[in-house]
Amino acid sequence: MTCSSAPIVQFYRLIEQAPPPQRANRSAAGTLPTRAYRYCEAVTSAAGFGWWAFPPLELMLLWDGHDIFWQYGEAGEWLPLMSAAQFPGFAAEFNAAAPAVLRDSSPPFLTALPEPGTLQLWTGLIARTAPGWHLLVRAPANLPLSGGFILYEGIVATDHWFGPLFSVLRLSRTHMPVKLQADYPLLQIQPVRAGDYADTTLHRMELVSGMDTLLPGDWESYRKTIVVPNEDKERAFGGYAVSERKRSRA
Repeated sequence: MTCSSAPIVQFYRLIEQAPPPQRANRSAAGTLPTRAYRYCEAVTSAAGFGWWAFPPLELMLLWDGHDIFWQYGEAGEWLPLMSAAQFPGFAAEFNAAAPAVLRDSSPPFLTALPEPGTLQLWTGLIARTAPGWHLLVRAPANLPLSGGFILYEGIVATDHWFGPLFSVLRLSRTHMPVKLQADYPLLQIQPVRAGDYADTTLHRMELVSGMDTLLPGDWESYRKTIVVPNEDKERAFGGYAVSERKRSRA
């Protein structure tokens, strides 16, 4: 295997029932309008950047304004989430597979956090990235969620931190349960280089404060990008999308 073909990320599935990660798809699972999918390269590139992760089972969450309850299975009872809860049957499976020194140290499936209506959910996955690569864990791009909750984003240094890949949810309604489906993406996981979000990188920003400071080259770039294409009355839709796709294949 050459360096160029070596994986940037390896996902480890500890919960057997958990759906495997999938490459995020440029149509946002078919939810994008056809016109956006055909002509808007910016939208489709964002939608397809990374991998989707899913809840390891279908479950319901209910927040009454004070306590969180959860339910799984067709006729399951509502269980209070007082601190942490294991995935059903997983603790025994973990103890059977792990070295003796790690007995009873299986990661929790759900964890209630101190902030009202907030919990941590484990995908059943662990991830390891190539040196210098980290993972941005966020809500799926351009894919609407079911509603009733908000996902926090986080960047994990998975090139040296080998632990559960989880999400933090804040429930935003109390009048009805929130349903998470095992066949619908919950997270989008995107690779970023470790230096991309370092202060030394993000401080490298400058502002051109007004039109009077644009240089002739800036105006010419604007002309080529905006004016020239619109002067062609017979131009096809999606010129930017076509050119960017050709560039990516070059």
